[in-house]
Amino acid sequence: MQYAVNEKGFYGDFGGAFIPEMLFPNVEELRQKYLQISSTKEFKKEFDDLLKHYVGRPTPLYFAKKLSEKYKTQIYLKREDLNHTGAHKVNNTIGQILLAERMGKKRIIAETGAGQHGVATATVCALKGLQCIVYMGEVDIARQAPNVARMKMLGAEVRPATSGSKTLKDATNEAIRDWIGNPEDTFYIIGSVVGPHPYPDMVARFQAVISEEIKKQLQEQIGRDYPDYLLACVGGGSNAAGTFYHYLDDQRVQLFMAEAAGHGIDTDKSAATSVLGTEGIIHGSRTLLMQTEDGQIVEPHSISAGLDYPGIGPLHAHLIKTGRARSFPVTDRESLDASFMLSRTEGIIPALESAHALTILEKYDFGKEDIVVLNLSGRGDKDLDTFMKYMDDYAK
Repeated sequence: MQYAVNEKGFYGDFGGAFIPEMLFPNVEELRQKYLQISSTKEFKKEFDDLLKHYVGRPTPLYFAKKLSEKYKTQIYLKREDLNHTGAHKVNNTIGQILLAERMGKKRIIAETGAGQHGVATATVCALKGLQCIVYMGEVDIARQAPNVARMKMLGAEVRPATSGSKTLKDATNEAIRDWIGNPEDTFYIIGSVVGPHPYPDMVARFQAVISEEIKKQLQEQIGRDYPDYLLACVGGGSNAAGTFYHYLDDQRVQLFMAEAAGHGIDTDKSAATSVLGTEGIIHGSRTLLMQTEDGQIVEPHSISAGLDYPGIGPLHAHLIKTGRARSFPVTDRESLDASFMLSRTEGIIPALESAHALTILEKYDFGKEDIVVLNLSGRGDKDLDTFMKYMDDYAK
């Protein structure tokens, strides 16, 4: 595979494991064992059984008739919002908890932005009876209160990150500090295709069930197993990695990514890394990130907590740099417009993150016969407080 990770953990110029010495044993142990463990028959059987009977997979690939009529193309929605816990995140946490269990780790930590990964981690920890600590920015705790309540209901401890912008980046910093302090018994379940190798590859593999299902479902529905276009939102980029995975080397398929432009890419309130970012290192990985000339992280902004991150995963940085994928910056207002549009066109309330991907339908002129598959990565229950603030703007 041209776009697969190499043996040193790089996608082209991006990736690797730039970590403090204290973490080297943990990361190296994981690197040596993740493929070995996850390729066993026993692991695969438990992973597949849980995805089917616990998570509720396969998720539907829904032909959105009214949306297709509106945009004069053929639009299919991959309904990851219908997973147990309400998003794609659980695909990955199921895989990682099975790894942690087989590696004898009893204490699980995680970071979360929108809260979906935190909920998914708390869920699998409850399922397996393991201690769970979730780091979450103070700002995100306030704007994602329903997910905080769900995590606590599931038995997790939610620890606030109070530094920096008090969002996802800072929660990740705190989780890494915890891991450095507790290397023996702790497994860090990272929620996206970010962090030191092997995390970006490992998370992408667990999320690849999305594109695996898309291939089968398209074959059943239209008689061919590939679309013309794949659309997904990108913060770190796990749902996009899962959507693209089986199509990375298929040049018949165009890959489109929506990034959070916040108030606009010409303002200081944005998170559109592929437009505003330069090459650097964040959270143990070389990638594109928003930084000053002297290498200080620029604080990101997005209305959606899950896209409020100053970098992107190294796979996506590679896809952008090589021209394999195209990025579309999307403002807060555009994502709100798309959220209300989908709710009233198809009766589906999307997560604000997923709504960013929907805006590509406005930004690109698709052909009448084009097959467009859009990953609806999560449902909008968690964002109702935000939607309610703008309800009068969209009153009919």
